[in-house]
Amino acid sequence: MKSSDKYVWLDEQRNGRSANRLRADQGPFFGYETVSEADKAGRVLKHFDSVAHRYDFMNTLLSFGIHYIWKYTAVRLTDLKPGDRVLDVCGGTGDLARLASKRVGSSGRVTVYDFNWDMMAAGRPKSARSPHGRRIGYVQGDAERIALADNSVDAAMVGFGIRNLTHLEEGFREMHRVLKPGGKMMCLEFSKPSAPLFRWLYDLYSFHVMPWLGEVLVGTRAAYTHLPESIRTFPLPDELSAILRGIGFVNVTYRRLTNGIAVIHVGRKG
Repeated sequence: MKSSDKYVWLDEQRNGRSANRLRADQGPFFGYETVSEADKAGRVLKHFDSVAHRYDFMNTLLSFGIHYIWKYTAVRLTDLKPGDRVLDVCGGTGDLARLASKRVGSSGRVTVYDFNWDMMAAGRPKSARSPHGRRIGYVQGDAERIALADNSVDAAMVGFGIRNLTHLEEGFREMHRVLKPGGKMMCLEFSKPSAPLFRWLYDLYSFHVMPWLGEVLVGTRAAYTHLPESIRTFPLPDELSAILRGIGFVNVTYRRLTNGIAVIHVGRKG
């Protein structure tokens, strides 16, 4: 995609095709670039290696702290109960896991599952300082092949990570597989702002301010150029809802946050 096209959201180029079909036709995306399946995993790993040490700080700075409200709301909508076994897919530094650990109680358990050890290591000191940190475990693994038994968890969450998978549908299928019947799935992910003027301002911020801050504060402009591009190639809420229903989730709903910058999808395993 040319630089002059950067402000065009992928849905404006789809011509009636779903995001799922577009991915099948073109191959995996890394930002706006179509790459091979083998190449995408390596690029994503390198991307998170480069930002792990400043990941939480940059999230807070770039979102003006709003991401904490989004995550709190997402975990609340997951409707966790004391004693629940919870899987935090692509859990990274563990923000969702720490919020969930408060809700599952002393008899519950939360597992952070991520393929990047540096990201999990960056968040473990925060978990160690939390009064509920002992309820959190860590597993390094591939979200498209989750190393858990069928029907083994009460809830599966993913926050700002599913779009980085080579095959996002496989990640959701694995979440569906490991959930117990009636178990709840929650996905928190970035999306397209609803209001045109707000969307224009968001594009300006995303493609100019964010990469500059990434270069100045983290030493990588590329990582914070990839971020807004990856958001714009992700399925829109109605499209993602259709994907989730096709996988087998029922009672799928979504809730837009902050004018649609982020969206929470929830569903149950039938």
